[in-house]
Amino acid sequence: MTTTFVEPSTLYIVATPIGNLADISQRALTILEHVDVIACEDTRHTQKLLSAYSIKNKTLSLHDHNETYRQTQIEEMLNEGKSIALVSDAGTPLISDPGYHIVSYLKQLNHKVVPIPGACAAITALSAAGLATDKFSFEGFLPSKQGARQKVLTELVNESRTMVFYDAPRRAIDTVGDIVEVFGSDRKIVIARELTKTFETIHSDTAGDFLKWLEQDPNQLKGEMVLIIEGFKADPNAIPNKAIETLKILLTHMKPKIACAIIADIYDIKKNSLYEIALELKD
Repeated sequence: MTTTFVEPSTLYIVATPIGNLADISQRALTILEHVDVIACEDTRHTQKLLSAYSIKNKTLSLHDHNETYRQTQIEEMLNEGKSIALVSDAGTPLISDPGYHIVSYLKQLNHKVVPIPGACAAITALSAAGLATDKFSFEGFLPSKQGARQKVLTELVNESRTMVFYDAPRRAIDTVGDIVEVFGSDRKIVIARELTKTFETIHSDTAGDFLKWLEQDPNQLKGEMVLIIEGFKADPNAIPNKAIETLKILLTHMKPKIACAIIADIYDIKKNSLYEIALELKD
């Protein structure tokens, strides 16, 4: 079945729509139509997309539970010269979806892997969130259990980059409650829900007010959700803890003015602010 539209012995990583079926490239449709087989996270879900574009092609299930088993089978197909498209249920494969183990395995064997770009929920949400996009970190799915979730958030409390998460809307109230507890009620967050679908919602607010909004509107606890948290912004006038600890040591050996002058030079801090702290420490 391989034609000039696709290359033999090639695995194509094909991004599919995250909601609106029109959000797919012509190149992706061409690949899906002309490869020898399509490896799908859920064949029934992918079949809806294929049917919408009158694509009749062979499909093969590939999900978290059979990925290791399938990688040998896919390797054999590539060795036979066949072309394969890998898709997830929605968006770009491998982004918190199956496929990493197979791609890593095939790359080690020098098989050709070609990305076919398209929709990604994390990037789609980030583009309309109104938070900084020059630097951001994608953190994947938050843990479902509160203890583990708070641990993850606590480790990121001083992260200066915008943070992007996936989470289940049914846990949104609990998750935002944890954000209030760990990051504080004033930290700005954005929730993008049901992206590109009929009930798409992109809402931003401080964590404290966001919690009230969710509790008042149960409809926001449905569908797919991307959660974005504003990065930590350090107070430019704040004095680092290391500077204060060093100041404590110096005060045991010299006068406050001399100790403050040394700390000010080391940490580039104004001496006046340090002197007030030095006097308190002396007292």
